[in-house]
Amino acid sequence: MPIKTKIIHSKNYNPYHNLALEEYLLQQVEDNEIILYLWQNQNTIVIGKNQNPWKECRISQVEKDGVHVARRLSGGGAVYHDLGNLNFTFLMKEKNYNLEKQLQVILEAVKTLGIEASFTGKNDITVHGRKFSGNAFYFGNKRSYHHGTLLIHTDMKPLSTYLQVSKEKIKSKGVDSIQSRVINLIELNPDITIAKVIKALEESFQKIYVGSALYLPCPAEKEFSDLIKKYSSWKWRFGQSPPFDIAFENRFDFGGVELLFSLKNSHIQQVTIYSDSIHINIFEKIKEVLTDVPFDISSIVKQLDTIPFANQTERKIVTDIQEWLFQIHI
Repeated sequence: MPIKTKIIHSKNYNPYHNLALEEYLLQQVEDNEIILYLWQNQNTIVIGKNQNPWKECRISQVEKDGVHVARRLSGGGAVYHDLGNLNFTFLMKEKNYNLEKQLQVILEAVKTLGIEASFTGKNDITVHGRKFSGNAFYFGNKRSYHHGTLLIHTDMKPLSTYLQVSKEKIKSKGVDSIQSRVINLIELNPDITIAKVIKALEESFQKIYVGSALYLPCPAEKEFSDLIKKYSSWKWRFGQSPPFDIAFENRFDFGGVELLFSLKNSHIQQVTIYSDSIHINIFEKIKEVLTDVPFDISSIVKQLDTIPFANQTERKIVTDIQEWLFQIHI
C-alpha cells in the first residue's frame, strides 16, 4: 500500500505555537502516512531537549532584546531562528522512518535550485564544507520525527551575539567561529527565496514519495492549547536549577555531557544530565539506573551495565562515559 503524503505549512511565527503543533501532529499521524510540516520562528533560540539554557545562551542579552527561548523535543544543539530560516519536519510512525529517503527530499529540493549538497557528520547538511541545515530526530511511543533548519538569508550576527559555543566544541570541529561553519543558501544562489525553497521542498517530497500530497490547513489552536502551554512554560524551557553536590563535564564524539549529582548519605539522590547529543533516550536511562546508587566509581560503572540498551549506539555512549569516569577517579 503506497504511503499517503500530507503537507502542512504554519503561517504563525511564534515558536511555542509551532513546536506545540509539531508534537500535536506527531500524536495525530496515522499508520500509513508521512507529514511534511513547514514552519518559521521569529527571533528565537531553540535548544535541544537535554541542554542547559544558561550555558548555551547569553540569557541576559536574549531577554534584553526580547528574543524567545524555546526547547524542542529532540536532542542536538542550540540554533537561532529568524524569518530568513525555514524549518521542516517529517512526521511518521516509526515503521515508516527512512532517514535516507527523508534526506533525499532536502538534497533533491536544493539541487533543483542549483546547489549540490551532502549529509555529513551526525546531523548536518553541507555544501563546500559549510553547514546550511542542522537536523535532529525524535523517537517515542512508536512515532518519530526528523526535523531541521534551512538557512536561506538568516542574519548571522545573532549567532555569535546570543549563542555561547564552548571552545571544546569549536575545537572538535576544527574551526575558528560559529559563523565560519555556516552558510546561507542565498550566498550560493542570489535568486533563492523562502517561497522558492518551499515550492522545491513540496515538489521534491511528492516526487520522492511518489504521489500527490494532500495540503492541510493548520488545526485550530484550541486543539493543542495544552501543548502550547507546555512549550511556553518556564518549567519546560528552563526547568529548575537543580541543587547538586558535584558535577563533571566532558566532550565525546557523540556530543558534550555534563553530569550533576545530588547526594545524601553518600548515595545518589538525583542525577541531572545536560547534553547536546542527538541521542536523547539513553540519558533518561542513565538517570533512572543511577538513582539511589552509592556514589563511588565501581558502583556507578557496574550499575550502568544494567541499562537495557536499544542499540549499539546507546551501548557505545555508556561505554565511553564509563571509561571517562574511571579516568577522573571519583
